[in-house]
Amino acid sequence: MIKFLFKILLPFFLLTTIAYSEVIEKIIVKGNNRVNYNTILLFGDVNVGDDVTTQKINKILKNLYETNFFDSVQVKLNNSSLEITITEAPLINKVYLSGIKKKNVQKIILERIISKEKSSFNKINIEKDKKLIKGILQQMGYFFPEIETSINEIDGNIVNLFFDINVGKKSFIQKINFTGDKKFKYRKLINIITSEEDKFWKFISTKRYLNEERIKLDVRLLESYYKNKGYFNAKVSSETVQFDEDKGGFILTFNIDSGNKFYFNNFIVEYPDDYDQKYFSKINEKLNDYSQSLYSYRILEKILKKIENIASDKQYEFVDAQLLEKISDSDKVDITIKIIESDKKYVERINVFGNNITVEDVIRNQMIVDEGDPLNNILLNKSINNIKGLRIFKTVKYEVVNSESPNQKIININVEEKPTGEISIGAGVGTSGASTAFGVKENNFLGKGIKLDANLQISQDKIKGLFSYTNPNFKNTDRDLIYSIQSTNTDKLENFGFKSNEYGASIGTNFEHLEDFFINPSIEFSHEKIETSSAASSLLKKQEGSYNDLTGSYQLFYDKRNQIFEPTAGFYSRFYQSLPINISENQTIVNQYEVKAFYEYIPNVVGSIAINLRAANSLGDDDVKISDRLSIPRKLLRGFERGKVGPKDGDDYIGGNYMASLNLVSDLPIFEGLENINFHSFYDMANLWGVDYNSSINESNAIRSSFGVGAEWFTPIGPVTFTLAQPISKKDSDKTETFTFNIGTTF
Repeated sequence: MIKFLFKILLPFFLLTTIAYSEVIEKIIVKGNNRVNYNTILLFGDVNVGDDVTTQKINKILKNLYETNFFDSVQVKLNNSSLEITITEAPLINKVYLSGIKKKNVQKIILERIISKEKSSFNKINIEKDKKLIKGILQQMGYFFPEIETSINEIDGNIVNLFFDINVGKKSFIQKINFTGDKKFKYRKLINIITSEEDKFWKFISTKRYLNEERIKLDVRLLESYYKNKGYFNAKVSSETVQFDEDKGGFILTFNIDSGNKFYFNNFIVEYPDDYDQKYFSKINEKLNDYSQSLYSYRILEKILKKIENIASDKQYEFVDAQLLEKISDSDKVDITIKIIESDKKYVERINVFGNNITVEDVIRNQMIVDEGDPLNNILLNKSINNIKGLRIFKTVKYEVVNSESPNQKIININVEEKPTGEISIGAGVGTSGASTAFGVKENNFLGKGIKLDANLQISQDKIKGLFSYTNPNFKNTDRDLIYSIQSTNTDKLENFGFKSNEYGASIGTNFEHLEDFFINPSIEFSHEKIETSSAASSLLKKQEGSYNDLTGSYQLFYDKRNQIFEPTAGFYSRFYQSLPINISENQTIVNQYEVKAFYEYIPNVVGSIAINLRAANSLGDDDVKISDRLSIPRKLLRGFERGKVGPKDGDDYIGGNYMASLNLVSDLPIFEGLENINFHSFYDMANLWGVDYNSSINESNAIRSSFGVGAEWFTPIGPVTFTLAQPISKKDSDKTETFTFNIGTTF
């Protein structure tokens, strides 16, 4: 019976297949006026002689609609003739913006919208443009703009397009609140988010305006912060915006449900049967280290990064990983990592859309997966994260779609650009004097992803200007190329007996050599002129003159902190060395080593211990320049006046050849009800000694130490810091300072 049915139905199936596989002998196009016949065939990717199937007809329809040139498209096959009937979309003659007075804002909008002059009118694109204009206006502080569109038809299927915009009033953030089970004080949480309260001196900052995308970013930052602190179930359950009629601004409230702290329990790795587990041995070693440690996003990221490295080494081209989290106890989380083999597909093509300013190579350089490579989901996700990490796009989205070849895929990446320039002004005043700063940054110069940074800093005894140029991932090397020029004027005649004018230029690079291990080498040329006071000693006056220095330096940085911002565990270690190249002009070699560890010994109370060692020595017979001699930074020895510790030549504090310090700091869990104030205690111990240019001067080799308490108060006019220190040991020539304060803010 089955064989009989098969014999009857087989000819039907064959006829059906033939019917949908005819060869096109003629193509007829109807309804076209502006778009010529050959262009339509080109857009549709169809020609006489092609085999036509249902799939082919659908592809022609899709291709023609994607051009945005047509309102409607019909395709049908009639006796080997392919008929394409179209209705052309109107052509936009002019685009008018009403309600926007500033010409520069009009220019930005007209450059970024899809519906430009001489393009096709498309209702879907109009809706996208309205959303884009709304986003631009929100970034400028107009949170509730109203946008209406209309058209004026002209003969010949041509229209004028009108955007009628009511921007409304600027939406300032009057107050930011954090409610719920938030665990942390206001001062700490306000430093995590990017939104800012409106103050009269913050006239430059755009962060004081309500911005929907920025609020979403704030929510992500808060949740990430809590999860890195071990709060596995932490949620920002809601964010509300209310208008304060009395103050004429908006109140932004984040309602936080932190939950309880969790710890990693068991790590389970599941492999396919045919996988050689030796390639994953390093992952297993790390998992043993992390078991029973505090839950943290960063640890999970490190595990996934190691899997990415295995995939990128081509040991498993089609490897993928799934990470499953399950609460196993009241405060424990089991982690299951499933190593799976994904479908064997290859990348046919990568398309990039939305980059109107950014050069496409900037985006493609972040792609680990390239055209022709195996489609590896781990490396694809890593590539997308790399693009997001550039921080020059508002959004980055992607989709993987089928191609005509069954074993190949097409990756479409859509980016939405955002303003990438920043301007900042800062000011501070305290017991050590006043300071100001001004800076301008551009993170996507010429659309090439190049970072420019220009800043000027002015303090009581120093004026410093710096301009730097950073080209990330230079020529796909995963290394930053860094140029900089700077000028520094230092006037320390009163207390140190010298004045210095220095300018120079440097070139260097920065890269991650091993996991968490960074190297930063550079070469610098500088010209310096040193003057000494009339009361300076004869030996010190010998250092007057001009110096042309060529130095090579490098920094080794090992970072094992659980997070960069306010770490609660781990440590970092930094070594720096500067070597003279033109020894005839400069013979000073500088060595610095710093290590700092963090530990949360009771919930939300963190202690730290830090050691600093520095040395400045001469490789030859020349003495170390007075401007290269060392001093103890105030943050390493509180309770003493800045720079007025160590060797003296007459009345001048001349610094030393060697410096060492030990610092112990701990949070103080007192006055927890004061949301805007944090307290800490400290113990500082340091020494500064060595005078190479005059053996008769007392080198001042003695331990200085102090202990005390400090407070950080987040006030409406900016953060204020207070320090109350009691010196324990000192030299008679040292000058002490029991109380210090500093207030600073940015505009």
